[in-house]
Amino acid sequence: MTDAIKIITSNKKASFEYHIEERFEAGLVLTGTEVKSLRAGKANLQEAYCNVESGEMILRGCHIAPYDHGNRANHDPIRTRKLLLHRREIEKLDKAARQKGYTIVPVKLYFKNGRAKIEIGLGKGKKLYDKRADIAERDSNRRLDRLKSEMGRRGD
Repeated sequence: MTDAIKIITSNKKASFEYHIEERFEAGLVLTGTEVKSLRAGKANLQEAYCNVESGEMILRGCHIAPYDHGNRANHDPIRTRKLLLHRREIEKLDKAARQKGYTIVPVKLYFKNGRAKIEIGLGKGKKLYDKRADIAERDSNRRLDRLKSEMGRRGD
């Protein structure tokens, strides 16, 4: 059986700000209107972060827009959400996050076989010169792609 994955949103800022060293897949505890809003693709991970509280992984700052056709029982867009991980994974992430320079960042939000999942990464903050190197590499790749496409159009 293949895993049907539909990406809802990804956190581009996470890969720019952090070196993602290890990635984990976690489930989310959601309400009905949140799931419907996610299916419509209305989520934002830009300001989101994760931390461990009383042995549970918590997602904070993730904005899931209120469902358009929801009634008065609609959800709070920026409420805290519990993540579903194995105890060993939570302990490993908690131990690593307590080290200097490490943080737990949400990388991507998606549906896998109809269930909402979030990919979280253990990230170490990048220095300014690392970010500059990433920008320079991205620009050079764009130039190369542009040159290749121009060469292809001319028929050389």
